[in-house]
Amino acid sequence: MAATAQDASAPLRGPDKKDEDRDEDTEYSPFFGIEKGAVLQEARIFNESHINARQCQQKEASEVFFSVTKLFQNKDANLRRMVYLVIKDVCPSADEVIIITSSLMKDMNSKTDLYRSNAIRVLCSITDTQLLAQIERYLKQAVVDKSAVVASAVLVSAFHLISQNTDIVKRWTNEIQEAVQSKHSMVQFHAVALLHALRASDRLAVSKLVSSLVKGSVRSTLAQVLLVRYVAQVISESGTRQPGESGSFYDFLESCLRHKNDMVTVEAARAICNMKDVTTRELTPAVTVLQLMLSSSKPVIRFAAVRTLNKVAMTHPMAVTNCNIDMESLISDQNRSIATLAITTLLKTGNESSVDRLLKQIGTFMTDIADEFKIVVVEAIRSLCLKFPQKYRALMNFLSTVLREDGGFEYKKAIVDSILILIREIPDAKESGLAHLCEFIEDCEFTYLSTQVLHLLGLEGPRTKEPAKYIRYIYNRVILENATVRAAAVSSLAQFGALVEELRPRVQVLLKRALHDNDDEVRDRATLYLSQLTGSAEEAVQPQWDVPAKNLEASLRAYLHNGATQAFDLGSVAREVPESPRQAKAKAKENKKARDGGMPATPARTPQTSEYAEQLKKVAQFASYGRLFRSSEPVQLTEEETEYTIVAIKHVFPAHTVLQFQCTNTVQEQVLEDVSVSIDLTDAEGFEEETVLPLARMVYGEVGQSYVALARPEGATLVGKLTNVLKFTVKEIDPTTGEAEEEGYSDEYKLEDLDVAGSDYVKQEGVADFRSAWEQMDESTELADSYGLGQRDSMQEAVEAVIAILGMQVCEGTDAVAPNARSHSALLSGIFIGDARSLVRLKFGIETSTREVAMHVTVRSDTPEVSELVHQMIQDA
Repeated sequence: MAATAQDASAPLRGPDKKDEDRDEDTEYSPFFGIEKGAVLQEARIFNESHINARQCQQKEASEVFFSVTKLFQNKDANLRRMVYLVIKDVCPSADEVIIITSSLMKDMNSKTDLYRSNAIRVLCSITDTQLLAQIERYLKQAVVDKSAVVASAVLVSAFHLISQNTDIVKRWTNEIQEAVQSKHSMVQFHAVALLHALRASDRLAVSKLVSSLVKGSVRSTLAQVLLVRYVAQVISESGTRQPGESGSFYDFLESCLRHKNDMVTVEAARAICNMKDVTTRELTPAVTVLQLMLSSSKPVIRFAAVRTLNKVAMTHPMAVTNCNIDMESLISDQNRSIATLAITTLLKTGNESSVDRLLKQIGTFMTDIADEFKIVVVEAIRSLCLKFPQKYRALMNFLSTVLREDGGFEYKKAIVDSILILIREIPDAKESGLAHLCEFIEDCEFTYLSTQVLHLLGLEGPRTKEPAKYIRYIYNRVILENATVRAAAVSSLAQFGALVEELRPRVQVLLKRALHDNDDEVRDRATLYLSQLTGSAEEAVQPQWDVPAKNLEASLRAYLHNGATQAFDLGSVAREVPESPRQAKAKAKENKKARDGGMPATPARTPQTSEYAEQLKKVAQFASYGRLFRSSEPVQLTEEETEYTIVAIKHVFPAHTVLQFQCTNTVQEQVLEDVSVSIDLTDAEGFEEETVLPLARMVYGEVGQSYVALARPEGATLVGKLTNVLKFTVKEIDPTTGEAEEEGYSDEYKLEDLDVAGSDYVKQEGVADFRSAWEQMDESTELADSYGLGQRDSMQEAVEAVIAILGMQVCEGTDAVAPNARSHSALLSGIFIGDARSLVRLKFGIETSTREVAMHVTVRSDTPEVSELVHQMIQDA
């Protein structure tokens, strides 16, 4: 035991080190050289009956402090510097500061710059407000001292004084402004930073300071970098700059792009790229400078340039495309961080033809970079696949390859999440994606990812062409994995048994084997699912919960507020959260900003027709209408702050159009009864009102449903304007009893008109490969014509207007128009009522002088009638 102990006074050594290696690799103990007896002698003060906390904490510090003060008599420069450091670190008390103040003030007036600068730093760090006022005159003089060391010492010390003694430092403003003109770069840098710190809380003062500095002569490189940052801050906080509006501040940033120092140039380029609402024209000079830096011999410059371009590519990919050739050379850069940023930037800005080449280059260095960089690459590949869905095979194969390689949890999770998103967004990728995930869970060490994949297999597997092939992978998990994964696998198997009737007997056999599992959860799930599969399997195993939590909460609050006189009706809760006008405006603004940067607009949410189909199926009057073709987005027919909120949804059936009105009463003192919507069909020829289902009672805060069914010829695409009036009976609420009065009065409320357009009969559905789908269409159905769209502010506006008229799905991201483009092509796909597919090619051209836009439309469809309908929709718009 004693042989293994190590003396605290000896150097630390490893147990396996040889004697000859000890001199080279010795690590000394922090207690080396301290005598144990002396420490124990000093520690006796802890044993006294009356403990002196101050003495226990500071006795040694005080002794060291008083001993060090005697060293002021020594003239050695290095020793004096150590004295200053010790005094700052020991932090003497107020009583002890007085002892050394005279010595420090003497040094502050010394002829030696080293003594003066350090004495100022120490005094400012240990002195209080009272003493500071006594030495303020010396400090003000030192700000404009000829010695750069002394001036910088005062300016830096002033930073520390601002928090407690702001008023004193503000009195030095004239001297600090004089220091800004100093010929010493470090003094100028500290002076500029201090002036900004003094005005940091006053936005107007900061703006004036920056304006004066921009016009002045700031020669220091570090001060120039600071000034660039301050200019960017002022531009960001001003909030008055319009896109494309260039002022003196932007001109200053642009001039800094030509600075001889790379640090200033990079900072200026970053500032321009991070500006709000920056246009492509404003970005061009910054991107050009960054492009030149990509070929710099200094790795830090290359890294700064490619990192900035990577951020620009997120919002303005078209502005970075000119740098692609230079960035491709960085893929083989020895610095893996630079290579990763280069490849992710290329993935954001590259075109469809470069995807295969980029994937090949990525594969060469994926094994050499850390997981955090791999995650960035995976996310970029996911974005690229969503941008070019027809390339999903190559991208999905790449993701499956890297999924089989070694990696941590976060890296694997990023890959699995990417595959899940691609499966959800690209229907053609579902089969291959599920196959890759099945292979992955065969050798997956992460329980969370295995359960996530098994859940997805249970949701999507039964709906594939060959659901039986997934059973083997799932049942292997029941046999080989831990309890958590086994339970998830049992649930997944039950989904197959519920949705695929021919597989149900086989699934029941497999579930019976799980009844003898060691884990309670697995056994309980197997028992539950076996009993459920004997009845209405689909509804039992897959309970549908389609009630938004926000709507449910609002309805429950209103139910409790109005008094629980009868059981709560879950069917009265609205299944759709309508988009308010404010949200619509915000989304439109966001889309416009994205378009200005060359990005496609945020796609509108596709209505969940299946949700409405389940809701309408419960209404007996609509049972004979057949399959629901599509449901429109909710449309508000009232203003947001009115007493009644009415939201309309159009449901299109083969021979009927059902109008669903979601009604909300926001008046607490009233209850409405017999609520219905009266529709005037004067401007909607061909429609006939068939059924009206009023809302019996419209209580405060609750959302109720009223329906109007309009008949039309089967397959017809009738259009028109519906004039709507809300009719109801008002009953006041007695404030004493909280009950509605027996007698009421009839009233009505004018609603906004509701348009039925041709786009209501079109279901958005894209195609993975537009060219192949176009060639497979019958050429005899092709119909082409040209149209004049009149004057437009931009090509983008014209493209969006036509897409909105047709209501079809944009293919291959062709809704985004390049900045300043004079021509553009867009590809659209959709399914018309009657399940007839239609593909549309749009070609736009704009005359720059008159802003007149012309359009050529070519349509191919399953039937010639649908092609004619597309042209008719454009003509009627």
